[in-house]
Parts: sequence; structure tokens; C-alpha cells
Amino acid sequence: SSYSDMLTYYNSPVCADQKSNKNLPNPSLKSSRIVRIKKNVVTEEYKLSGQVLGVGFNGKVFEIFQKRTGEKYALKMLKDSLKARREAELHCRVSICPRIVQIADVFDNLYQGKKCLLLVMECMEGGELFQRIQARRDQPFTEREALAIMKSIGEAIEFLHSSNIAHRDVKPENLLYTSKHPDAQLKLTDFGFAKETTANSCLATPCYTPYYVAPEVLGPEKYDKSCDMWALGVIMYIVLCGYPPFYSNRSLTLSPGMKTRIRNGQYEFPAPEWSEVSEEAKHLIRQLLKTDPTERMTIADFMSHPWINWSVNLPQTPLHTSQVLHEESHVWEEVKEEMTNALATMRVDYEQVKIKTIADSSNPLLKKRRMKRAEKPEAAGLS
Repeated sequence: SSYSDMLTYYNSPVCADQKSNKNLPNPSLKSSRIVRIKKNVVTEEYKLSGQVLGVGFNGKVFEIFQKRTGEKYALKMLKDSLKARREAELHCRVSICPRIVQIADVFDNLYQGKKCLLLVMECMEGGELFQRIQARRDQPFTEREALAIMKSIGEAIEFLHSSNIAHRDVKPENLLYTSKHPDAQLKLTDFGFAKETTANSCLATPCYTPYYVAPEVLGPEKYDKSCDMWALGVIMYIVLCGYPPFYSNRSLTLSPGMKTRIRNGQYEFPAPEWSEVSEEAKHLIRQLLKTDPTERMTIADFMSHPWINWSVNLPQTPLHTSQVLHEESHVWEEVKEEMTNALATMRVDYEQVKIKTIADSSNPLLKKRRMKRAEKPEAAGLS
């Protein structure tokens, strides 16, 4: 299929009311607004400051200012392709949600002689989620605050999943604050791996489904969404203690056995960091980190869980999170890289995989798995 030069996303009063966290709209029920891919040069409407705000998977993000209003935005540059247009289309469609970074404009321009899509987005000046918690240091960070963070992320994923979209790249660097203000909103960004999950019901199960013992009868829709839920569990674990679940020996660099622990769901809630954390929070994490995606909690289950809905008496004892994040800042880039790699392993690009039966040994991905297993005898039986 091809994409037209018109990107549709759904307009709603909740978009204007950025303080509203309840009753996130079902986009299919709302009137639509057209966002055209503009052909004029972006510099006719925006001034580039030259400052680089960040570097993502697809390149740099630049600071720009709208000439008419002087308002600051972020400019993301994508090499024009079907994948880039899908990212722009999906991001525009869901940016009515107050928990998702907003798209203001999309341009189709030449850059250094190559066709590019330029996404003009709201400028998130508050930094990444864990940078903000890390900066707290001596200020108490409690489980109640952790709950508010997880609820915000949950609302973003709830909106996506109710719209039949899986993000598939929920990780720390894609969770940004609008400003440095204490009441700033946390938002989800980067839809480079996002995917509509309304797959053909007769599509066979992919042959390469890592992180649980054997590929099961599991459609792409459930699989893609469950990837988001696993990521939600990892983030919740880190928010509550300051280190990730599958490599919690904080004094050591990341263990080579990390992938095996993920596949087997091997993690703990060690003292002292977890001593004061509620049992309800631990229960929720266990449901999110199920190794079998068919058993993993859905976003509806997450949002209705007692811990998320304040129906438990949360401890007010300060968590260890900010202190641990500060002490272990030297390995944080490694942690982020490992989470990126884990998410990449969990994703299956169905458009590029020729689906065959699981028993068909000619499948190249299955052959690759078998070769890996043969090279690593200790991994036998894990996949």
C-alpha cells in the first residue's frame, strides 16, 4: 500500500486540555483533521538555531523556532521511505493524546540532495525520565510518585493499544518531560517501530519468537502489544529501585547471562532497595514480566490494577531509586543499550518475514536460531 500526502489524525477536546488525564478518547469516534505534508522549504516557516537537542536511531533532532510566533519546537529528520511515512502517519494520528509528544507540522524537503520527511514536534525540555529522577538525589522519591509516573506511561500505552497500535520501542530515552517544572508532563515519543496491529486473522505465527520456551499459537497483534507490556514492567522495576530487573548486580558490569535471565524470567526483589516497596507493586511487576506473552498482563489489566488505582496504602518511605541512579550513572548508557537490544529482539517485522509453519526448517530465522543454539549448548531448551 502507499501513503498519500495527507496525514489524518483525530482532533478532540482532550488534546487542547492538556491537564485532562481521564477518558482518553477512542480516535475512531472523533472528527478528523487533515495534516498535509508540506512541500515548501521548512526554513520559510521555521528558523533553525543550530542546536542539537538529541540523537536518535534515525539521526539528530534539532532545535527550531516558528517564525510567526517565536515558539520553540524540535525538528526530527527522517530519510523519506515507506517506513518514515508510516512513522509520521501513526505519530500524527495518536498525537491528540496528552501523554504523547505532539506533532505540529510535517515537511517533504530535500536535505543534502536526498528526500527527507521533517517532523516538527513539541520541544520536550524536561529531559528523560530517569535523568529527572537521578537529579533528585537528596530529595525523597516515594512509591506514590513512582505510581504517578507509571500511570502516565500506562495512559499513553492504553491510548495506543485501544487504537490498535503497538509502540514496540517503549524505553527510557523515549519518555520525556515537557519542562523542568515539578508539574511537567511525561510523554512518550518516537514511533519509528510503531505498528498497527489489525493483522489478517489467518496470518501464521512468526517462527522467531524469543523470550519464551517455544513459539506458540500467537498472532502478531497480541505479540506486538505484549512487547510494550514487558517494557512497561522493566521501566516500573527501575523506577522503584534504580536498576533493571535482569542484571541487578549493581557493582558489576552487565552480565553475559542477561539474555538467559530474560528468557527464563529470572529476577529478584533484593534488600535493601525493595524492603519498603509494597507487595502490590511487586505483584504488578510479576504480571508484566511473564515470559510467555500469552500470560502477560494487558494494558487494561494494568490500568485496573489496585496499585495503579490508589486503592492500597502506599508506603511513604523514600525509595532508593534516585541514589542508585546517581551512584550507577557510569553504567546507565549500557543499561539503555541492553534494553534497546532486548526490544529489538522481541520485535518481528512481519512485512519482511515470509511466514511458514514452525516445523519448516527452511525458514532462515529458524535456521539462525538453531545455529545459535548449537553454538551455545547451555542455551538448549530455551527457545
